[in-house]
Amino acid sequence: MEKRIFAIRGATRAENSRESILQNVESLCKEIFEKNNVLSEDIVSIMFTQTRDLDELNPCYALRHGDVGIDVSSIALFSTNELEIKGMLSRTIRVMVTAYLPHGSKISHVYKNGAEFLRPDFAK
Repeated sequence: MEKRIFAIRGATRAENSRESILQNVESLCKEIFEKNNVLSEDIVSIMFTQTRDLDELNPCYALRHGDVGIDVSSIALFSTNELEIKGMLSRTIRVMVTAYLPHGSKISHVYKNGAEFLRPDFAK
């Protein structure tokens, strides 16, 4: 089966606590992997951003320690702070999963827990 590289996007909101960040990253990534039939061996890398008001836990740590349905132990992860823009949505974690999927795959981006505001076209 011929594959090509895709970027799958998503976002969620969380409270500034270790438990909330862990739970919301786990839920977001598990849904992305399930909806897009992503296997561990298909993933190139995963990049997170979070707003500066979320400083209790790194989303990469949350992903590695959550139950997301696939083995993420050897996947390249990166996290950085979101660029601050006036009026931006607070307490937000964004993710971009870069993965090889079958050519012609229909990608399902996942926006949840109040982050649907960012991309209502994807959140339908």
